Amino acid sequence: MQNNLKEGQSVRLDKWLWAARFYKTRSIARDAVQSGKVQYNGQRSKPGKIVELGASIKIPQGSDLKDVVVLQMKEQRLGAPLAQLMYKETPTSETLRASNAEARRLSAFHSPKPDNRPDKKQRRQIIQFKQQ
Repeated sequence: MQNNLKEGQSVRLDKWLWAARFYKTRSIARDAVQSGKVQYNGQRSKPGKIVELGASIKIPQGSDLKDVVVLQMKEQRLGAPLAQLMYKETPTSETLRASNAEARRLSAFHSPKPDNRPDKKQRRQIIQFKQQ
């Protein structure tokens, strides 16, 4: 693993989250850390927290929670394939996300959506039905 930091340099938590492409901007990453959504080693932390190799970070993404382990320290934003080398998702996190995705897929089956929008006559019937 190559480290682009000089000896003695360190990376802030918000900057690492931005460089690893979890957030689009540093300010969004800072706000997520400040609001307590991101946990560093199981605890709430500040955006200026220095990231260490091997640290565990829990990051919300959509309706899921990713639990990753820090493998590399970089403070520059790189391409997505290179950014994914900066961390490794834990196996328990992967299985939990997969089971949640399967549950969401199955629950979508029970709430069917119509094939197309109602036409004018159908909209009038719906309005009339609602006013009864």
